[in-house]
Amino acid sequence: MEQLLQVFKEQFGQAADALFFAPGRVNLIGEHTDYNGGHVFPCALSVGTYAAARKRDDQKLRFYSMNFEDQGIIEADLGELVYEEAHDWANYPKGVLDVFKKAGWDVTSGLDIAFYGNIPNGAGLSSSASIELVTSVVLRELFALDIDQVEAVKLSQKAENEFVGVNCGIMDQFAIGLGKKDHALLLDCDTLEYKETPVKLSDHVLIIANTNKRRGLADSAYNERRSQCEQAVRELNQELEIGTLGELTKEQFEAHKHLIEDPIVQRRAKHAVYENRRTLEAYEKLTNGDIAGFGQLMNESHISLRDDYEVTGKELDALVEAAWNEGAVGARMTGAGFGGCTIQIVDRDQVDNFIERVGAAYEKGTGLSADFYVVEIGDGARKLEEVGQ
Repeated sequence: MEQLLQVFKEQFGQAADALFFAPGRVNLIGEHTDYNGGHVFPCALSVGTYAAARKRDDQKLRFYSMNFEDQGIIEADLGELVYEEAHDWANYPKGVLDVFKKAGWDVTSGLDIAFYGNIPNGAGLSSSASIELVTSVVLRELFALDIDQVEAVKLSQKAENEFVGVNCGIMDQFAIGLGKKDHALLLDCDTLEYKETPVKLSDHVLIIANTNKRRGLADSAYNERRSQCEQAVRELNQELEIGTLGELTKEQFEAHKHLIEDPIVQRRAKHAVYENRRTLEAYEKLTNGDIAGFGQLMNESHISLRDDYEVTGKELDALVEAAWNEGAVGARMTGAGFGGCTIQIVDRDQVDNFIERVGAAYEKGTGLSADFYVVEIGDGARKLEEVGQ
């Protein structure tokens, strides 16, 4: 933080007004349920995006990132906010400014903002939503906007959907905006109703492992899975009246699955229904402090994502199987799939041994080297401190 404040002064010639933070996030369980009207179960992390910011007297916007120093200061104008490919990462804060203004919030002057993120690049821990939420907190605090956090979350998602053009659900922004230290959020993606539950790991830790496999197929496969699930709903509605697969119990699905003609589409629907039920069960397990039961549900989630939804791939499977073989309480892929990260719960006194052995097995099986991060569950987006002169 000290370094960020120093860099701000060097780049912009004056001290920042205040310092802000928004975390990254990881989804503990509930994968590909969000667009199926189901539940997700994310938590905010202790790593994230820091921002030092200062209001200007004119309409000029100046953005700088310590993570992309070679790009220097990126400039824009508050009155002409448009997506520009050359602006790269700065389109995210620009998008937030754009949607806040269009929603009628009184952003009256330009800003200087310097960012620093310690979320591992490309790890799928949602650095884009983190930069959006930290920008929304900057706007709320510096312009004294009377906006609640849920509204700021919705606007941040809108910035990504409409300004940047990425069709993400609301989970990332929600977990980052409303996260709470040592708690996970059970979120109904349809209603935005949520419940917090403590994550009491005591003798265990959360480890995120990055496959370092670029997600090549994710976009086209994601769109295909969405349309298959929509097809399943249409076919089930020959006898049912549902809007999404998330409305079904496992028993209802089993009684009516014969209506889905294509066996592949039937498997996709099965994952959506069963994963949603697993997520609700996982909330109960964690609320009761049953870490072993929670871990078992994580394992079942990965198997379903591998066999029914088919979004894992060789690298994720190799990393998860190595974790299972080395005694992880639970391990699964997290995120869209086809690369990215796994999450596992591991005995606290086995961490070093676990990382060494799983890393070796993964490299032997894939030729790739994985990165491991022992993570803590942190608070959501917030102002850290006034800085002054």
